[in-house]
Amino acid sequence: LRVNQDEPMEDYPLKVEGGKEDDSSSGTRRFGMGQTTKDQMRTNVINEIISTERDYIKHLKDICEGYIKQCRKRADMFTEEQLKTIFGNIEDIYRCQKKFVKALEKKFNKDYPHLSEVGSCFLEYQTEFQIYSEYCNNHPNACMELSRLTKVNKYVYFFEACRLLQKMIDISLDGFLLTPVQKICKYPLQLAELLKYTNPQHRDFKDVEAALNAMKNVARLINERKRRLENIDKIAQWQSSIEDWEGEDVLVRSSELIYSGELNKISHPQAKSQQRMFFLFDHQL
Repeated sequence: LRVNQDEPMEDYPLKVEGGKEDDSSSGTRRFGMGQTTKDQMRTNVINEIISTERDYIKHLKDICEGYIKQCRKRADMFTEEQLKTIFGNIEDIYRCQKKFVKALEKKFNKDYPHLSEVGSCFLEYQTEFQIYSEYCNNHPNACMELSRLTKVNKYVYFFEACRLLQKMIDISLDGFLLTPVQKICKYPLQLAELLKYTNPQHRDFKDVEAALNAMKNVARLINERKRRLENIDKIAQWQSSIEDWEGEDVLVRSSELIYSGELNKISHPQAKSQQRMFFLFDHQL
């Protein structure tokens, strides 16, 4: 965040043209009722949240209209399945973010940005933001599919033509597709910064505090789901490496390998000892 976090400034009287101090009512109103430094910092963070949100909406629109729309016209080059792999549920994310940015702008106080009460917007959309989970989990597959396609020149030229037609900056498609993953991780940072410059007496304080916890939970949930999917994948690979597997699949009852290691199996009455590999899952051994 482009915010000066360290040096508290004195409240200087504001200068107007001609170098005279302006303490007229119009002057103080223009600068937000003689804001304190903390108010000014809060203004900076609010402006940053609003402007990055508007940039992000444009970014999503460019991907949906500049790439997906054009790809759908080329059934000879892309199947619907391929497009689902490359772009995931980014169109759902675009629809969600459009509603979110409208909610933010309603709460944005143009005259005195530091008085804006945006915390409630994040609380309202916390469950909708969980759609990022599907996108983040799919993202490695998108990268693999793109990497495969861009070994063929016609796809390289096609993606570049889409970018130029949409007047997008000079970044490859996989760079553009990384943005939603980065975005959902950035919300807790922005909210932590906002909380830092929100006075406990401010009407937005409780909501910002709750919103910060809510967005941390969203990020945690996404990471947790990703980890569980990776675990399930590992178990499936582990089971397929064992010859002549008997009985039901481990995944019918379990979803996580907790511990594995060697144990000695003692069989009575001769007390013979045999070494065995044991695998402890969340619901079975």
